[in-house]
Amino acid sequence: MINLVLFGKPGAGKGTQAAFLKATFNLVHISTGDLFRYNIKNKTALGQKAQSFMDKGDLVPDRVTIEMLEAEVDRNPEVKGFIFDGFPRTKAQAQALDVFIEAKNMKINATIALEANDDILVKRLLERGETSGRSDDQDESKIRNRFDEYKLKTAPLKDYYEGQHKFHSVNGIGSINEITERLTNLIVSLN
Repeated sequence: MINLVLFGKPGAGKGTQAAFLKATFNLVHISTGDLFRYNIKNKTALGQKAQSFMDKGDLVPDRVTIEMLEAEVDRNPEVKGFIFDGFPRTKAQAQALDVFIEAKNMKINATIALEANDDILVKRLLERGETSGRSDDQDESKIRNRFDEYKLKTAPLKDYYEGQHKFHSVNGIGSINEITERLTNLIVSLN
């Protein structure tokens, strides 16, 4: 079983690359954003719990997010592994994920950061914003603010996972195929 944490700034290509890795290695892609949208839309107990915090303008507690991840992992008992996308975002979340994964007799094999220059990512996101309809992809100041949030909260995960010898950085610039090849070579080398 192989379990990966995929992270990088908005626009780094996590979703695009996760789709290729999912198909290549027969993994389940767990996007935290997708999990939230699914649970809220379908009014699951966890979705209603998350919505209650969001309605008050509060952040959804890590425990609720972990419960959603647990439920998704439990729905896929026969898979070859998971790609966690969008979680963890903080050291506390990484520690909570480790506890959860270890309780399932699994481990995180690697965390992979897709690295790319901010100006290139801004261009990618503005282009995506033209077709996606996402307002946060249509305003450069909002995009750069998301980068600042990433640097402040998520970038420290590098130290956490380097301490476990699980951190890998992959160049996220190039064609989709070039980036996929870099990721595939890295994952194959883990075995």
